[in-house]
Amino acid sequence: MNRFLVLRDAYGSVQAILPDSKRHQFEEMIKSLNYESVLRIRGVVRNRGKARNPKIKTGDIELEIDDLEVINEAPPVLPLLSDQNALEQTKLKYRYLEFRSEDMQQKFRLRAQVTSRLRHFFEKLGFVEIETPTLSQWTPGGAAEFLVPAAKPNLGRFYTLPQSPQLYKQLLMCGGIDRYFQIARCYRDEATKSDRQPEFTQVDFELSFTSKEKVMHLVEELIKTAWPESLNEYEIFSSPFQRMKYEQAMNDYGTDKPDLRIPWKFENCPEKMASVLKTGVEEKENFSARMFIAKGTGRHCTEEQMSVWKKLIEINPHAQPFDIFIPPNQTGFNNWDSDFDTNELVTKYDIGPDDAVVFCWGETDGVQRTLGFLRNYLADTIDLRKKSGFKFVWIVDFPFFEKKQGNFECLHHPFTAPIKEDEIRLWKMEGLENIIAQHYDLVLNGIELGGGTIRIHDPKLQRHVFEKVLKLPTKHLEPFFEALSYGAPPHGGFALGLDRFIALLSQQGNVHTSIRDVIAFPKTKDGKCFLMNTPNEAPPGTLERYGLQIVKGDEKQNLV
Repeated sequence: MNRFLVLRDAYGSVQAILPDSKRHQFEEMIKSLNYESVLRIRGVVRNRGKARNPKIKTGDIELEIDDLEVINEAPPVLPLLSDQNALEQTKLKYRYLEFRSEDMQQKFRLRAQVTSRLRHFFEKLGFVEIETPTLSQWTPGGAAEFLVPAAKPNLGRFYTLPQSPQLYKQLLMCGGIDRYFQIARCYRDEATKSDRQPEFTQVDFELSFTSKEKVMHLVEELIKTAWPESLNEYEIFSSPFQRMKYEQAMNDYGTDKPDLRIPWKFENCPEKMASVLKTGVEEKENFSARMFIAKGTGRHCTEEQMSVWKKLIEINPHAQPFDIFIPPNQTGFNNWDSDFDTNELVTKYDIGPDDAVVFCWGETDGVQRTLGFLRNYLADTIDLRKKSGFKFVWIVDFPFFEKKQGNFECLHHPFTAPIKEDEIRLWKMEGLENIIAQHYDLVLNGIELGGGTIRIHDPKLQRHVFEKVLKLPTKHLEPFFEALSYGAPPHGGFALGLDRFIALLSQQGNVHTSIRDVIAFPKTKDGKCFLMNTPNEAPPGTLERYGLQIVKGDEKQNLV
């Protein structure tokens, strides 16, 4: 009787048969082999005939062994293969073993395929691929950046790892490179989340003499070109993608990243209901009471679940009080003024016995954001955000500035141009909160897939934004202002989050997929890499080379 083993590589598996004529030579070797050992086999590929297995791709053939060599024998037990429920820390420590799974192989091959198509798209349109420095200048008005100390002769000075190629791509426009792109490595010194890592990749492009509409159209064509054939069943390619103003997104969904697979929109509570909610609330000019009706979620709104939601929401400093009304047990209204007739609410809004009315009251912005969180939480109870499908939407007409603690900050970044109609108001410093920026975000299933802007190309206006509006230092930006003054063309661009895009593609749009799953060697939530044990202490002599000292606890030492 023939003995067999299964060979697996990066492309699939096949059955290898040991014929009777070779049993005396290889049978004991095969019996003693551990799983995941590396072999070299020479033999003849044969048709399996009646023994074919239609359940596998190579089920029509088998390999008859003529010669077998053990290249590298694996240990009897491997950390991951012995426990499919291995802890995340173990998976990250032995990441290279996880690569052997079919799921991981597919994800990284998908990433390579999509990246290749993105690059080909730009090359076909005449874009020039240019790498920009990763030892860079810090950029004001954005995310926190990693500092990189310099040694002699620049002791006491620092580079930063760029959060984006922002300044460099604009300098390329000043230099007459009218169409630039790169697959850019970016860094942010921020806490990691499911859609954020300390280092990540974005598809970055910029072009001269363009407009918001032209850039948005280009991005849509880029998405279509890169779309994998395995997902062609999804109808996403209506052109153009849906557009939505920032104000509408916040008013209807409480977020500038709405998941449009969830059909529920916000509306004002009935006047009598709002009056009851306002009773006992500190008088505020911007008080509001708003609600949405979550169809089919009533049975899932248990006290235990609501307690979890409350704790999650209270983490946000802008959280406002909320409650949930479910018709069968009248929860949410037990202690209310009896003059409010809940039957009127049920009738007016056609609320069924398994529906939930989610309502929130207080400061308007906080109400919107609180309802936005709850909208997602309730959608998850009936798996609305886990179902397959893709919903793209452009969010446009963002405010340029927002006021925080008496000072103005950019909602996105200070290199954004205002719409033409608001430019004079920016110069005059009038109604800054109402100035609209030429910014556009592409949102997919509630995830910001990328964003872009038309830039300020006038050096005087750019300086005005930094110095007069934002009151930020500009000494380190003088070379940039000078570059703009030498005849910078109007320009704009976009940055697509490659990790986020691949994560959504690999899981058919599931927003609960982490970008960590499609990054070869990711970091943990606190920025650690268990595989290489980083970050760790500096090698001996390194701190002295950079003129640095480590100050721990309350030690009162000065940095050199």
